[in-house]
Amino acid sequence: MIPWLGDTLVFPPLETALAEPNGLLAAGGDLSPARLLLAYRQGIFPWFSLGEPILWWSPDPRMVLFPAELKVARSLAKTLRHKPYEIRFDSAFRAVIEACAQCPRPGQDGTWIVRDVIEAYCRLHELGWAHSAECWMEGELVGGLYGVAIGGMFYGESMFANRPDASKLAFVHLVRWLQTQGFGMLDCQMRTAHLARFGARELPRPAFLAELARLTSQAGGAAKWHYRRNNATPLEHAHEPSQR
Repeated sequence: MIPWLGDTLVFPPLETALAEPNGLLAAGGDLSPARLLLAYRQGIFPWFSLGEPILWWSPDPRMVLFPAELKVARSLAKTLRHKPYEIRFDSAFRAVIEACAQCPRPGQDGTWIVRDVIEAYCRLHELGWAHSAECWMEGELVGGLYGVAIGGMFYGESMFANRPDASKLAFVHLVRWLQTQGFGMLDCQMRTAHLARFGARELPRPAFLAELARLTSQAGGAAKWHYRRNNATPLEHAHEPSQR
């Protein structure tokens, strides 16, 4: 059995999370900005399917990417240099999350990004906590991802691509930009071979939580991110003030 959350903004201790399924901690509660931000600060995230109650998770180990450890395959590096595209942040958040809702996670038939989730994260975006990284080609949004930023921590949630490599292009630009802005870790939640190829690795829960506490205590509040780059303006040559 797992605890059922009421109206009080509190989560059970993480050590009470189940080992199978890995990290299931609690059910119920709501998706208010206050509860979501509290959850992320504690290393907890919501993940549930249509018709289920809200389920809260904190898996052990945790898949993370340290921006300085980003790996880019040779073929993708070539695409980054030569393919015509534009990367924008926070210019079409709702379109990104709705596109992600059309892309089930591997091994799933449906999506966990139900209408309540879309509206909850759009609200977080309006408040300056949730962000999108978008890949545009010929004026069309063709890929991207979204997540939540607190202090020096970024929590990745989901990505989509309607053209080859589109989400990867947005992801690489985002990770490189996060490093320039002083972000120390990107939470990838669950292990996937796809993220491992980018350099993501697993951390035991105690190590993850220690780094999480350090990074979320850093300065950097809610704000819209302003970023717009095409492949004719490499990131290392771009000069833009911090958006944190």
